[in-house]
Amino acid sequence: MRLIDDQVRTLMAVHAEERGDVPGWVMITLMSAVLVAGLLAIAQPALQGLFNDAINQVSR
Repeated sequence: MRLIDDQVRTLMAVHAEERGDVPGWVMITLMSAVLVAGLLAIAQPALQGLFNDAINQVSR
C-alpha cells in the first residue's frame, strides 16, 4: 500500500510540474493572431488583385 501511495505522490508531482505556462501560450496565440491580421491588412489589396486576375483568366 505504501508503494502505491509513493507512486501516486510521484505522479502528482510530475503532473504539477508539466502544467505549463498558460498565460504565456495565451500571449503567443494573441500575438500570432495580431501578426496575421496585420499582414492580411497590408497584403489584402495585392491578394485581391491576384484573385481577380485569376478569375478573369478562367472566365474567358
